[in-house]
Amino acid sequence: MILGTVTALAAHMFALTIPQFLSALVNRLNDNGTFEALLPAVLAVLGFGLLEAVMVLLRRWLVLTPGTHVEAGMRRTLYAKLQDLPVAFHDKWPSGQLLSRVTGDLSLIRRWLSFGLVLLVANGLTIIIGIGVLFTFHWILGLLFLLTSIPIWIRGYRFEKQYHAVARVSQDQAGDLATSIEESVHGIRVVKAFGRSGYFADKFAMDASNLRSTEMKKARLIANIWIYLALIPEFAVGLSLLIGVWLVSTGELTVGGLVALFATTTVLRWPTESVGFLLSMTLDAKTAVERFFEVLDAPVEITDPAKAKTIKKPQGRLVFKDVHFRYADAPEDQPDLLNGVNLVLEPGESVALIGITGCGKSTLTALSTRLYEVTGGSVELDGVDIRDLNRTELRKHIAMAFEDATLFSANVRDNVLLGRPNATKKELSQAIEIAQAQFVYDLPEGLDTRIGEEGLSLSGGQRQRLALARAVASKPEVLVLDDPLSALDVDTEAMVEDALRTVLKSTTALIVAHRPSTVQLADKVALLEDGKITAIGKHSELLATNDHYRHVISSLDADGNELKSKPRKKVTKK
Repeated sequence: MILGTVTALAAHMFALTIPQFLSALVNRLNDNGTFEALLPAVLAVLGFGLLEAVMVLLRRWLVLTPGTHVEAGMRRTLYAKLQDLPVAFHDKWPSGQLLSRVTGDLSLIRRWLSFGLVLLVANGLTIIIGIGVLFTFHWILGLLFLLTSIPIWIRGYRFEKQYHAVARVSQDQAGDLATSIEESVHGIRVVKAFGRSGYFADKFAMDASNLRSTEMKKARLIANIWIYLALIPEFAVGLSLLIGVWLVSTGELTVGGLVALFATTTVLRWPTESVGFLLSMTLDAKTAVERFFEVLDAPVEITDPAKAKTIKKPQGRLVFKDVHFRYADAPEDQPDLLNGVNLVLEPGESVALIGITGCGKSTLTALSTRLYEVTGGSVELDGVDIRDLNRTELRKHIAMAFEDATLFSANVRDNVLLGRPNATKKELSQAIEIAQAQFVYDLPEGLDTRIGEEGLSLSGGQRQRLALARAVASKPEVLVLDDPLSALDVDTEAMVEDALRTVLKSTTALIVAHRPSTVQLADKVALLEDGKITAIGKHSELLATNDHYRHVISSLDADGNELKSKPRKKVTKK
């Protein structure tokens, strides 16, 4: 990048040297010089012109490749940061804003590094040196150009303050527009099903119109500074012509000097005129850098320990000790969502977690793999606090299957083996069989069939079965199932449950239950109420002894939906 700047400056210096030889050439012509006398000056002009062209070519060759390397490095760094940031960060940031930073902002930074920065430095130095050259012709002419440049720099300073604020708004609006596109495309089935295409089209048009208005503000600011950049140099050239002719008439300046003067101002025209768009490009890049570091500087609150522990003989004993959790944006007067949870899962034991909607069941399961961090208490795996384990190590021992099954744009095999790529063919087929996902063999290319974006080419039940197969294939010591069977029909659910029982005999399992049939999978049931585990036991025991458990069970239908028919009645124990 430095060499590119040097070569760009060298190109301008060669261009500024040409007028010196033009001055000698014209003066010799004026003195009736011979061809032999003119030839050296002509060859010098040609030579310096070729050198200028070579420097321009060299500048492009030097800066383009490293500029792309810088962009790629920043993109890799930003993506790695996004992967490292906790789920709580992604809950707050719209995907379009992150997408615009990874793509648009970094491309802008690369163009500025390869073009804007190099030329801004080279052109700025050329203007300063060029004004100095004008002083060599005559001090009046040099002073004239120096004085006329002052309004340009004053206007440029004001332009910087105004344009920077507008540029930031523009790039944020571009991120919002990307979010709007992502949401409407991702939810196209819902949009069409409810006949709201017109509404989303109008919303998108409004967002696009707001961005257009901001871009027009930028255009007006750029146009305003271009008035100064175009008119003031032209005014200076015209005034220099009058003064130059007068100086020639008085004998203080030669005709060749006057020609060289205007040749020099021609060389300076491009650097002067480029100040406007280079300055606006620099301010856009400044905003892009700020947006880049907003993500890069975001704190990673869930980190690996400095001295990580390992589990030598993993058994799968999972313990929640006085676990507290509250979301960062929760009101201060609101109690913790999880307010002292105590729960022990012995190796090979399966526990169904049940409670009313919103009581924190899914949050509790997410704490086991540190998708969120406990705000109090601890979670232990085989006697080791999970905060003392590397996250990669922890997630080898604990696998999760979510209710909202997310698949990737890859083939079936890669999706199922995401957590354990080195699994054997037999283990792969077993996982598919347990999840009752044999439909994959009927797909056009079988296991090599590429699944569309987020698996939307499959039904909800098919996606859930593949997600369950993915969790089973990883062969964890602890299997966390967050209602992974909600989209299955009754018959398929029964077959999956029968197959899962063979897995659960040797695997510790924490199962979030949203329907009564899921409870039957577990050895015992844990009731989550008011942020605590208030009862643990077998399903039949809790039905007989616990009023709140009966209320929760009776409020769920076969599909796991809360019924509204009967309010809970308070029962007085005798």
